[in-house]
Amino acid sequence: MNDHAPRRQQSRPAKPHRRPKKDPVRILAFEALRAVDERDAYANLVLPPLLRRAREKDGFEARDAALATELVYGTLRRQGTYDAIIASCVDRPLREVDPPVLDVLSLGAHQLLGTRIPPHAAVSATVELARCVLGDGRAKFVNAVLRKITAHDLDGWLERVAPPYEDDPEEHLAVVHSHPRWVVSALWDALGGSRAGIEDLLEADNERPEVTLVARPGRSTTDELLAVLGEDSGLPGRWSPYAVRLAEGGEPGALEAVREGRAGVQDEGSQLVALALADAPLDGPDRRWLDGCAGPGGKAALLGALAAERGAALLASEKQPHRARLVERALAGNPGPYQVIAADGTRPPWREGVFDRVLMDVPCSGLGALRRRPEARWRRRPEDLEGFAPLQRSLLRQALQAVRVGGVVGYATCSPHLAETRAVVDDVLKGRGGPAPAAEWIDARPLMRGVPGLGDGPDVQLWPHLHGTDAMYLALLRRTG
Repeated sequence: MNDHAPRRQQSRPAKPHRRPKKDPVRILAFEALRAVDERDAYANLVLPPLLRRAREKDGFEARDAALATELVYGTLRRQGTYDAIIASCVDRPLREVDPPVLDVLSLGAHQLLGTRIPPHAAVSATVELARCVLGDGRAKFVNAVLRKITAHDLDGWLERVAPPYEDDPEEHLAVVHSHPRWVVSALWDALGGSRAGIEDLLEADNERPEVTLVARPGRSTTDELLAVLGEDSGLPGRWSPYAVRLAEGGEPGALEAVREGRAGVQDEGSQLVALALADAPLDGPDRRWLDGCAGPGGKAALLGALAAERGAALLASEKQPHRARLVERALAGNPGPYQVIAADGTRPPWREGVFDRVLMDVPCSGLGALRRRPEARWRRRPEDLEGFAPLQRSLLRQALQAVRVGGVVGYATCSPHLAETRAVVDDVLKGRGGPAPAAEWIDARPLMRGVPGLGDGPDVQLWPHLHGTDAMYLALLRRTG
């Protein structure tokens, strides 16, 4: 054998393919974001069943559910900001990035810029998620983009991707606070105030809202709820005598009163609207109340309980049959007389002038509840308001027809947009778009006792940053002719 003959070069054994590590928390968060994007679903409806399944199948603990919830809601709230940052880290327009890839990148961006997860762990976990749900090829792209994002913290990125406030105030606020520009403009108009006011509101929209309960009169009390919750888990409401606030992580469904329908989950702003209508001064009988847009039934349940205490009866009407069934469920067990019907409030089956109090909580853009439904800000368009406008005016006209002379109508909407609030009421009172019974304003402010910052009246606009409630609007009107 020739000792000097060249040796055959031995090839290295191929590196064994490593299967990606499945992380149930991040896979669940990804599934929720895909449902929001693909099916126009709402996270607050998609997430609970996913978490239930994960508890049963994957043994999810409370901390797992809390992380999954934070990943989903945090990513949705900050989507506009993260889109701007991701766009600066890729070499193509975002519309050319596959939506599932963009969801994974957004989840990674939120972990890097919006949580205390260490950067190396955030990148590693997100790349593993990408390998599981996208495949190895696209996971490399995700890895490259996320490593670019780690170059700066959130403040550093905002300095790079948001235009200076002095150059374009609305676009600056839109990028920094993650709202579409048209929403920033509309909210600023509704506030009619300073930069500090709009920034406080936009920041409040990006905070996780408290869970608030309502103790339905005659069926439960705040003392009962607070006693069950204990000092560490429950606090009295700020404004409503029937409200109880849950500490972070509190589970309403664990309360017997909620399971039995004697109490419910209801924002304090919604409670204040129902209470103001119920307490508005009235001449003559007070026997028949109407909730003309009752789904899903929160305000109807509170009104029904208040009506029962006075010996009055509530008719709750909802156009959509499936939502009317939710109203029936909310009112089940109400101590007083009530009826639930599926009917169109613009072509109502009831006679004119038969009710003493009428609530018309009309369909709207939902811009007042962006804390609870952060995806709505990306789903709505300015032209949507044009679609709501005729419906809102028609429903208010029918409410004024339904109430007797001297009776009270409450026009409510979960939007502060001026086109859905004062403009609707002014148009109907002035007969624009069709004749309506004569009516006069009632000052709603004294009927929200102790609530500060209610403006010049006579209508009321609540705000997340001022009152800790959804941005509910209420106008009270008395029919005069």
